Amino acid sequence: MFYGEIIMKLTIAKIGNNKTVSFANEELIRLIKTMDSSVVLDVRKYDSYDEGVKNALWVGLGFTEESEKDSVAIKVKDGAGFISGSNERSVLIAVYRFMKEMGCTFLYPGKEGEVIPLKKLSNEELNVEVSETASYGHRGICIEGTVGYEHVYNIIDWLPKVGMNEYFFQFLTPATFFNQFYRNFSDELEDSEIDAIIRMLDEDIVKRGLKYQAVGHGWTCAPFGLAASSWKEFKGEPSEEIKNILAMRDGERKFNKNIPLNTNLCYSNETVRTKMVDHIVDYCKKNQHKDYIAFWMADGGNNHCECENCKKKTPSDFLVMMVNELDEKLTANGLDSKIVLPFYNDLMWAPETEKIKNPHRFALDFAPISRSYTVSYADYDFNEEIELEPYRRNENVFKYSLPKAVAMFKKWKEEQNIKDVMLFDYHLMWDHHYDPGYYEVAKILQKDMASLDKIGLDGMISCQLQRIAFPTNLPMYCMGKTLWNKNETFEDIAKEYYLAAYGEYADAVEEYMSTLSKLFVPEVLRGEKPYDAKEMTEKYEQAKQVVKEFENNYILKLKENSKLWKYLFHHAQIVKIYADVYIARFNGNEDECKAKAQEIYDYANSIRTFADTVLDDNFLTGDVYNNLFGWRKTI
Repeated sequence: MFYGEIIMKLTIAKIGNNKTVSFANEELIRLIKTMDSSVVLDVRKYDSYDEGVKNALWVGLGFTEESEKDSVAIKVKDGAGFISGSNERSVLIAVYRFMKEMGCTFLYPGKEGEVIPLKKLSNEELNVEVSETASYGHRGICIEGTVGYEHVYNIIDWLPKVGMNEYFFQFLTPATFFNQFYRNFSDELEDSEIDAIIRMLDEDIVKRGLKYQAVGHGWTCAPFGLAASSWKEFKGEPSEEIKNILAMRDGERKFNKNIPLNTNLCYSNETVRTKMVDHIVDYCKKNQHKDYIAFWMADGGNNHCECENCKKKTPSDFLVMMVNELDEKLTANGLDSKIVLPFYNDLMWAPETEKIKNPHRFALDFAPISRSYTVSYADYDFNEEIELEPYRRNENVFKYSLPKAVAMFKKWKEEQNIKDVMLFDYHLMWDHHYDPGYYEVAKILQKDMASLDKIGLDGMISCQLQRIAFPTNLPMYCMGKTLWNKNETFEDIAKEYYLAAYGEYADAVEEYMSTLSKLFVPEVLRGEKPYDAKEMTEKYEQAKQVVKEFENNYILKLKENSKLWKYLFHHAQIVKIYADVYIARFNGNEDECKAKAQEIYDYANSIRTFADTVLDDNFLTGDVYNNLFGWRKTI
């Protein structure tokens, strides 16, 4: 057969039978064919590398030292060579990195977030050489927010595209997150139905070779027959058997605010400890595909037992007692599950009497949930001497400075000799809704990721909303890029992102978004900076004018060109209302403030279907309300 035009032929040679390497191979084929559908592929499978096979592009292990720590090794010249990594997951990351070097960008979760240039390929163009190791071992995201199956799938699928490697499903059954979404369409799903959804997503995590972390809260409930999948109130009166195991507070054993998940137990009770430990062992037996099992106590703080026996030890001491027993039972059962302990609320105070016997079994989360996002970790001096306050049962203050929290954390991990330590932080849980431009929050997040080793952390699990790319995904993109390479700069990442998203208009969009962030002054909305109401009103009126000018100059002319510009259009409408909400608050007009907040709800609801993959409208509107009138009210 004669072809009138020159068509590229590419031989791809996959090594072995591993599912993750096979998926990496499939993704390489998909992306190349999307870029140039005319490429003729010769796809083969070999048990190992065969140097006798000429002019092939090899995909698999065997070209660099194997390790659990992620490294990529790419050496391709004229379409031949290898795409490899230190483990199967790294091979997948390497494939995406190869395609990144070929011009692809993975802006945000979901196929529509892929920017794949359409161009004619030739063997001479396929020249890529990369040899890199990830800066951090933990580069992951934890489920939060309002989600359906597709939203979580999109996140899992996106992680390795930006060099991330870990996913965390909170709770034994993460019902609360899924039901906030699915109850819009039907009755709430049963836990068994959500478990079935998770089993599908399990396959996607395993297929990509991602580290899998699970549970956290729930161990204080499930072993005793209590609902462990949400923060719902307990209906009715608990039995005497249940009452007897609950933490005693003010002389009474009862649920904390009537919420089982927020209720600690009487940990001096040996039966309580044994039941919890045995339940975890049973879970580990049934879930050996999950690498990390988080062992947290109840949510909240200052909610521990005040009985005479419990007062003899700190909550951290009781935790260590349980995990030592847990380690012995896991070892006896031949289970290598790694157990993640929380540095969180009352557990921030290091154990005083107990010592972990086998530190290699454990990892430690640094979870500074009360921190400020106005200042980055990079801006603190963590070497200064800090006097640490003693643990005071149910009288602790959790609004602490980062240097003090870090000093407490270092004491915990050093005294217990835990080496596997990670940040568990909340940049994209609530705080981003103080920053409509997403620019300042992205800058702080990137700066934090670049300086994790400054406080001895080997990466981060981001506890965050899963749909957070409205109108841009700059914060998450910065997070992924910097967790892979801590030497990346915010300026370079931002330029890369905006150029891939908006082409010739990149500089204009970046200037627009950064201006919005400055004018909304997020530190004022956080309640961290004194303000003058007249001055803030002027800034917010100026912000509205900036939006109107950008609309006229760009958005209205370009919004039919791509979904990204339509996102900017709808975002502009919300930002103008958002400004009016706070102008009303600054001027003391509460009726107007509430009316405008309702307008945000109505508008977000009207674009729910259109923006489904990028906007968690439930949390946007909920945060606006709570920031103004609810539990997060600051001004």
